[in-house]
Amino acid sequence: MPLIRRARLALFCAALALPALAVAQANDAADLDAELDADLDALLDVGPASKEGSGIKFSGYGELGAAYTYAEDDRWSRLRARLELAASGRLGERSRWKLSARGDADAAYDLEDRYYPTAVRDDQRRDAILREAWVDFGAGDWEFRVGRQHIIWGEMVGFFFADVVSARDMRDFLLPELETLRIGQWAARAEYFGADSHFEMIWVPSPSYDDIGKPGSDFYPYPGLPVGTQVTEREPSDSLSNSNWGLRVSRLIAGWDMSAFYYRSNDISPTLGVDPIGGGLELRHDRIGQIGGTFSKDMGSFVLKGEAVHTRGRSLNTFQGPLPGLARTNMVDYALGVDIPVGSSTRLNVQYFARWLDDHDPWMGIDREERGMTFQVVQEIGSSLELEFLGATSLNRRDYLLRPKATWKFAPEWRAVAGVDVFHGPDGGLFGRFDDRDRAYVELRRWF
Repeated sequence: MPLIRRARLALFCAALALPALAVAQANDAADLDAELDADLDALLDVGPASKEGSGIKFSGYGELGAAYTYAEDDRWSRLRARLELAASGRLGERSRWKLSARGDADAAYDLEDRYYPTAVRDDQRRDAILREAWVDFGAGDWEFRVGRQHIIWGEMVGFFFADVVSARDMRDFLLPELETLRIGQWAARAEYFGADSHFEMIWVPSPSYDDIGKPGSDFYPYPGLPVGTQVTEREPSDSLSNSNWGLRVSRLIAGWDMSAFYYRSNDISPTLGVDPIGGGLELRHDRIGQIGGTFSKDMGSFVLKGEAVHTRGRSLNTFQGPLPGLARTNMVDYALGVDIPVGSSTRLNVQYFARWLDDHDPWMGIDREERGMTFQVVQEIGSSLELEFLGATSLNRRDYLLRPKATWKFAPEWRAVAGVDVFHGPDGGLFGRFDDRDRAYVELRRWF
């Protein structure tokens, strides 16, 4: 199918898919975050040696994962071993540090070398990343953190709309847990904690950007590009003018947890365009400004959440010729969701999300307002087994994703997961662009 049809909607889908899928990993990610926080809290009270600054806490996990893509070209699409290690400790009464790194090795890209092009195999068969490397210290009502860190502003269940600071590893779309997707930023952060208020300032002198992989990979956001297409990425220089900065304030008002922020940055998500000098395809990062807010409220029988972000200066693709063009437009992303507990063992989550474009070009191939919904139900069976189903769909066209999975926590430090990911829709749709990526998967993880 021609590039103009296969690539249609791709840029929009790459951004808008974030909230539609994030719900599926929200509960698992929250559990993992809680465990990591517990590790750190435990560290602060491990005894006199720790309080004097000499105690070091080591933690991490090992994981084996396999995925088999059974749609059309059936193949092993993941045979991965992963190891993440972390060390943390105290430097003083109000100072602590953390260092963590992760390494992957995936045999699927050697076993299925006839399917994946060389650039994809080189990019994904092995990987190593520094996850965090920061130092905390406090002074009065202020807390400061300097180094590579995760800065999470979104308050929807797993949504990335207001979570505008952290970059993400998108090479597996949004199918992994959110916690494993985030790429830390080298940043300086100052936070003020009042009785009912929280104020935050951040500066990111050397930003990180989304990793979207190479053309020909399973979840490359522009699947219509022919295999072997050369696409260069033009990241902004590390000059002071290209650094990112932001302000955020949150306050508890009559039971409503509300926040507002402004973030000025080079867009973490790349935009595909034509190199004006060489004439080839390139990925660029627009300079954008984002103003937004979030709210949440416990309504007794359910929790109501919402957020909205206005983005100024981002470009979207147009498809008026053989190569993608660019049209700059302001946009508003917004979302509403409810968390509903049913009894003591069942949880429901329903979310509505949308993007509205200020300047709409018919050649973008999308509607002025793109809308979608997600539905998630989680059923606990006993203390060790959890069944989950996620359905995500566009409301503008027949385009959906189905994700049933089962999680078995057969020991405190062990977890096994099995599930299926089913995509369906038009070639350029939110999920349909991955229509031939349906897969079944299993994972085994041990924390230590």
